[in-house]
Amino acid sequence: MKKIGLNEIRSKFLDFFESKGHLSRGSFSLVPQNDSSLLLINAGMAPLKNYFMGKEEPPKKRMATCQKCIRTGDIENVGKTARHATFFEMLGNFSFGDYFKRESISWGWEFVTKHLEIPEDRIWVSIYENDEEAFEIWNKEIGFPKERIVRLGKEDNFWEIGTGPCGPCSELYFDRGEKYGCKSPDCKPGCDCDRFIEFWNHVFTQFDKDENGNYNPLPNPNIDTGMGLERIACIMQDVDNIFEIDTIKHILNGVVEIANVEYGKNKKNDASIRIITDHIRAVTFLVADGVLPSNEGRGYVLRRLLRRAARHGKILGIQGSFLYNLMDKVVEVSADAYPELLEKKDYIKKVLKIEEERFEETIDQGIEILKSYINELKENKNKVLSGKNAFKLYDTYGFPIDLTKEMLEEEGFEVDEQSFEEEMEKQRNRARNARQNDESEGWKEDVFSKIDKSIKTEFVGYSSLEESAVVLAIVNDNELVNEAHNGEKVTIILDKTPFYAESGGQVGDRGILFNEKFEGDVIDTKKGANERIHHEVVIKKGSINVKDRLNAKVEKELRMNSARNHSATHILHKVLKEVLGDHVQQAGSLVTPQRLRFDFTHFEAISREELSKIEMMVNNKVMESLDITADEMTIDEAKKIGATALFGEKYGEVVRVVSMGDYSRELCGGTHLKNTAQIGIFKILSESGVAAGVRRIEAITGMSVYNYINEKENTIKDICNTLKTKEDNVTIKVKSLVDEVKDLNKELNSIKNKLAMASVDDAITKNEVKGVNLIVAKFEGMDMNSLRNIGDNLKDKFGSGVIVLANVANDKVNFIVTATKDVVKRGVHCGNIIREVAKIAGGNGGGRPDMAQAGGKDVSKVKEALMYAKEVLENQINE
Repeated sequence: MKKIGLNEIRSKFLDFFESKGHLSRGSFSLVPQNDSSLLLINAGMAPLKNYFMGKEEPPKKRMATCQKCIRTGDIENVGKTARHATFFEMLGNFSFGDYFKRESISWGWEFVTKHLEIPEDRIWVSIYENDEEAFEIWNKEIGFPKERIVRLGKEDNFWEIGTGPCGPCSELYFDRGEKYGCKSPDCKPGCDCDRFIEFWNHVFTQFDKDENGNYNPLPNPNIDTGMGLERIACIMQDVDNIFEIDTIKHILNGVVEIANVEYGKNKKNDASIRIITDHIRAVTFLVADGVLPSNEGRGYVLRRLLRRAARHGKILGIQGSFLYNLMDKVVEVSADAYPELLEKKDYIKKVLKIEEERFEETIDQGIEILKSYINELKENKNKVLSGKNAFKLYDTYGFPIDLTKEMLEEEGFEVDEQSFEEEMEKQRNRARNARQNDESEGWKEDVFSKIDKSIKTEFVGYSSLEESAVVLAIVNDNELVNEAHNGEKVTIILDKTPFYAESGGQVGDRGILFNEKFEGDVIDTKKGANERIHHEVVIKKGSINVKDRLNAKVEKELRMNSARNHSATHILHKVLKEVLGDHVQQAGSLVTPQRLRFDFTHFEAISREELSKIEMMVNNKVMESLDITADEMTIDEAKKIGATALFGEKYGEVVRVVSMGDYSRELCGGTHLKNTAQIGIFKILSESGVAAGVRRIEAITGMSVYNYINEKENTIKDICNTLKTKEDNVTIKVKSLVDEVKDLNKELNSIKNKLAMASVDDAITKNEVKGVNLIVAKFEGMDMNSLRNIGDNLKDKFGSGVIVLANVANDKVNFIVTATKDVVKRGVHCGNIIREVAKIAGGNGGGRPDMAQAGGKDVSKVKEALMYAKEVLENQINE
């Protein structure tokens, strides 16, 4: 059998199915588009779900893809075994109501035997136990021997998720030989041994399962096949696992080189090497598709994978950040198939480097928390750290359980591994349940999928704001209806419309639909499947019927204001790249008639000077009166002229490029002005962080800026009237008042301190504990500096002892504990005293042996807390 590289297998597969009339296209993004049921794409058919459901018209009834996928359900097994992976590629050919079993099986057989040249006698197949049609095709038409056709039950060879489309499967297996088998005479596909590898699953979606469990035949059955690229590469390269195939081995060798260890010599090291190898593939592709590290959603998946890889680097002895350089290995073997890796290489590298550096800080934080757990174990004379605390370290702080165990062992402690595993299993179950529930939801039908697929809406709103149109469908309360009446809120689909549907961050148009017997307010416009536009309408007068003709009129002022803000975002995007750097990428936007919001990738707050420069540069482009044009061209032509595409957006072969003169070019379907001068003026309102590595600018344009300036002017006039000064003197006047208030506060605090010191003798209670002076006192309305000064004065006064002070102010309490050096030598630790004292008052804190401070919430417990100090001190003093 000829050895074939992974990249060559991918090309062969896509070329083969292209020759069979399939549309062969590159992978969809790992980030699902218009599918809230999935966090990340986890199967080859996942991005095509709407085509299978009939919600969208596919670009062609036959398609073939090689899809990037991420699965993290078994992340703990990645590395431990040589089979599991979080990132993988799935080859698949698909038919949307076109060909069916005969073509799927025969083409599958042709590809593996003629193009991959897998020996026929090494192939086995399985079918669903009742699928006689598949058996006849394999046995009678292909001539495949019936003794190598295995019938399996519903659990193995029938695909379904809840209700909806489902059907039997037929899987192809490769026989690795007897040496991998279990020696049983009945050994065949379905056996638990390692002899037979399933490598290509053909799903025949021929039924629609209803709520009552009935399997109703679909009028146009579908084909959905999936072949793991890495798995078939293992077969073609005659290796035992995915980490030995050419492309992944190249990355693994990079890990070995950085770590300066040898693969295959140490079981523990090998696991770490495999984890890093797998995870660096995953995180590189995730960042390339616009995912950024965060504490929730897909950003959390990225963070978890990256930090898991980073800490296994530490286990291997790798010092400092290294993943951001290792990603070069991924680019080297994958960029030909995924050019975005090369285009965004510097950006990916920056994101990985920053996150690695943050992890360095986090792991230090984890060490400090573990030390506090160890101190508690010592105080409570306990030898076992709870699994709950160990899991919190692992899950919240990314702290490896191995490192937790190692540090505990050094101090003579251990971890409750059983309860730790129970916490881990709870997390796995939560993840599994969430996936199952979400996937089921994703296959539910909605009312719009029942509308005839030939019904589409032509958008004419780029050139016109009013159009005569025909009503094609009406939806009322999730039901298709033929008519709607006054007072009802409905969704109306027209044959053509000037109304822009919410997309690309721009909100939908508003306006009216009307004729001689009907009037309705369009309160929103949204995109539907199959090139339909949904008009959300509140009927104000009369009634409307399907096939009625009406006038559709967009509210011009709102449209123009949205266009001002949208055109301004394009200029802003370009300016941000020039001022901050090419790493800036759009991460989201909102364009409304009132304002614009622009999210972008950047890794630190923007300085005041930079913001001023950005605002000025945008206004300069506005004042240059650049012509704004929109041209349709192929995606390749758009790339050649330097048009900017957005992360995660799904583009067809023909795209719309919006240009602001020769300054900015972006792929965009939104509505824009004719000239930048129509923006009027651009004003930034705020800049803030919205997630790790994502900043947000909010701004306004046109009349909104005029109104904003008027409001500010009125505010300044009110301030001047209050201060009884003129505008040109207001800054000096405010500064003078601020300085005066500061001086008065200083004077007030000085008086308070003097009064407090005068009353100290009355406030303190002095005790002696095992020969150590204990001075406690409670004060009210005192600032922390004064409290610390009193503590120092009392130490000087008594020469030796422990001082515990409390101050109550604004329904809160603050504690200070300080001690002289001689008593510290006797075992006194102020940090430990204050922690126990503050707990009584519902607070916490800590500090050094000679000085500590804490806060508390329950002021009613202050007296009790101060009294408890005596008991805590007594337990600390060494006799």
